[in-house]
Amino acid sequence: MEIKLTLALPRDAFSVPVARRVLAGALRSLGVQELAVTDIEVALTEAATNVLDHAHTTDQYEVSAGISGNLCVIEVIDRGAGFDSSSLGLADAEDGAEEGRGIQLMRALVDRVTFTSRPQVGTIVHLEKEFAFTQGSTLERLAVSRGADRAGTGTGPDSVAARP
Repeated sequence: MEIKLTLALPRDAFSVPVARRVLAGALRSLGVQELAVTDIEVALTEAATNVLDHAHTTDQYEVSAGISGNLCVIEVIDRGAGFDSSSLGLADAEDGAEEGRGIQLMRALVDRVTFTSRPQVGTIVHLEKEFAFTQGSTLERLAVSRGADRAGTGTGPDSVAARP
């Protein structure tokens, strides 16, 4: 099963908490463990804030989030000028720095961060986070049910019990 959510948002400060709350609410209602929801919220906030701070040539941006199995994939897409992202967030920010920690936070909170910069077209920030479900959650029950249907035992390859 795959669940996908896409938001087209204005490049405005109020849009960041909107995106964050919509995605967090969806994750919580599906039963994603709270620590993973919090990590995803902060990483999304940093990615969206970078759009507000740096994509001056665009009036809107898009947040796309998909959940497949126990993986959440988020893309924050702007239509700005693009940039060279090859070394971003690899070096520690200075101790007193007021800026420059966002990409480091994203790298620390999610399992994979990539940037695709397309000059004169925009940038895609791609975030991936593996998570676990809370016991008894909607998706955990569905996974167990699907595993039982396939194997007759509840321990099929899609069942939560079969996952490491």
